[in-house]
Amino acid sequence: MKNFIIRAITGILYAVALVGCIVWGPQSAYLFFAFVAAGCVYEFGTITNRHYNAEVNRPICAMAAVVLCSAVWQSKTGLGNCGQMFALYGFTLLYLLISELYRKADDPIRNWTLSFSSQIFIALPFAIIPLISVHYDGVGRCLQYDWIYTLAIFIFLWTSDTGAYLIGSLLGRYIPYKLFPRISPHKSWVGSIGGGLVTIAAAAVIWHFSPGFSLLQWMGLGLVVCIFGTWGDLVESLIKRQLGIKDSGKILPGHGGLLDRFDSALLAIPAALIYIILICG
Repeated sequence: MKNFIIRAITGILYAVALVGCIVWGPQSAYLFFAFVAAGCVYEFGTITNRHYNAEVNRPICAMAAVVLCSAVWQSKTGLGNCGQMFALYGFTLLYLLISELYRKADDPIRNWTLSFSSQIFIALPFAIIPLISVHYDGVGRCLQYDWIYTLAIFIFLWTSDTGAYLIGSLLGRYIPYKLFPRISPHKSWVGSIGGGLVTIAAAAVIWHFSPGFSLLQWMGLGLVVCIFGTWGDLVESLIKRQLGIKDSGKILPGHGGLLDRFDSALLAIPAALIYIILICG
């Protein structure tokens, strides 16, 4: 019961912070996701250093994640000098490469691989969020921040997880077909399908209150987020299984680390952006 209460309080605070920062404006959204990107990258470096015998430069990798987020957000909002931020990001990547010449690490290739993987797998998805939510109108070139699209991605992730858990718990014993038993023995096909159906219902609700997309476009976006969010969760599960750990960290009491909370978003955000560009314009 105590663990449940701690988990519930942490979950509520996390949800309030995420929703509040997204809705408040592009600046608060940037600060939130830059912090999350840095924290996730730092956690990734911590667990790989500890359990994979690596020597990833965690502070520099985390700083690079913040710089990348700053560069992309500034390029979309027009606030600050995005060119300087992209230049600084390039400098940090060069530093990660050149510094291995002087560190005398046992396996510099491993350090390079993990460092750059953290930028592609973790930092980049959070950095491209403004490509989804920030744009200019076609007349006066006025900046518009449509927070509903970013928030919808996380609503779809939450409804997918909740629906998969509830329906999997109810019907899993009758339809015991596992989705990926080698990686995540608790995920079932019936739960995943149920999570997709609940997400489609959530997409219809969002369309009713914010018809920026058609109903079919919203439903398609919901399914894309649901499918790629499941894969994102499985990717992080595979990483933790490979490293022999249960959680990526302890920063969120009852929930583990930041990576444990945002693993689904790491694939869902890029997939959602591609879908919006190709299908919704």
